Amino acid sequence: MIKYLLTSLFVGLFALESFAIERDTTIHSNGNPIITHVFTADPAAMVYKGKVYLYTGHDEAPTGHNGYVMHNWLCFSSDDMVNWTEHTPPPMDVKTFKWAKDDAWASQVIERDGKFYWYVAVEHGTIPGKSIGVAVSDSPTGPFVDARGTALVTNDMTKAMKHPWDDLDPTVMIDDDGQAYLFWGNGICYYAKLKKNMTELDGPIKTISLPHYTEAPWIHKRNGWYYLSYAYEFPEKTAYAMSRNINGPWIYKGIINELAGNSNTNHQAIIDFKGKSYFIYHNGALAADAGSFHRSVCIDYLYYNKDGTIKRVVMTTEGVDEAK
Repeated sequence: MIKYLLTSLFVGLFALESFAIERDTTIHSNGNPIITHVFTADPAAMVYKGKVYLYTGHDEAPTGHNGYVMHNWLCFSSDDMVNWTEHTPPPMDVKTFKWAKDDAWASQVIERDGKFYWYVAVEHGTIPGKSIGVAVSDSPTGPFVDARGTALVTNDMTKAMKHPWDDLDPTVMIDDDGQAYLFWGNGICYYAKLKKNMTELDGPIKTISLPHYTEAPWIHKRNGWYYLSYAYEFPEKTAYAMSRNINGPWIYKGIINELAGNSNTNHQAIIDFKGKSYFIYHNGALAADAGSFHRSVCIDYLYYNKDGTIKRVVMTTEGVDEAK
């Protein structure tokens, strides 16, 4: 009887521990970086029904390891930009895509008609090089499943660059007329229309020439202007271009974010929320040993000039105030 009771107690405690691990937890940000218990990278954000949903990569490289180790993506949400809910377990990992080998690199989620589409960069299992996949869910926090069963973009579809990692960093937007577009690329910026189902390209892949373009495009629209921000040179700053037409011509406007401390990469998301604009990025502030491989998400305000151009971002340790 005693043995039975002890066994039952052990099982019960194990179940409670497992529940605690998988239960959503609240994080109060005390400035930048906003999340300190885990390394986060390559942020993308979406505003949906009064909340900001933040999706990040997850740096897991061992101390001293010279390279990226990333197997899954993380999801956080907030209604004030300071208090965040971490949605656990992680809503998606590379194993979601049976055709992929590894490398849960930069991604973005967008909503259409009540469904949520998550575009990701991963290493393909059989076609050499990086690829773009897309997953879908009925909830912004998942679970997500592979929407196609195959990659949306593979390295053999893009010929402008010779290296096998030019299919990185997808960013997507739905224009005012309902047409969706996908932008991505390392070394050159690719873009293409998406069909309304959000899982197929709708026409040819085109390229955009931008000064000192490296990677990490982010596409957004404001007051009739299209903005295409991107990682500039290496180590990376963030620059941007503007256009009145999503097909260009794109006019280069300059640097908006300087080198992010202790990180060779610079990856941004730009959103509007409760009357303010935000610049979401990562740096290596929490990792003196391997900044570029142990990155952390930060948030600062973004401001526009009267003519629509963007002022330089001021990176701070204080971060942003609670959005009311």
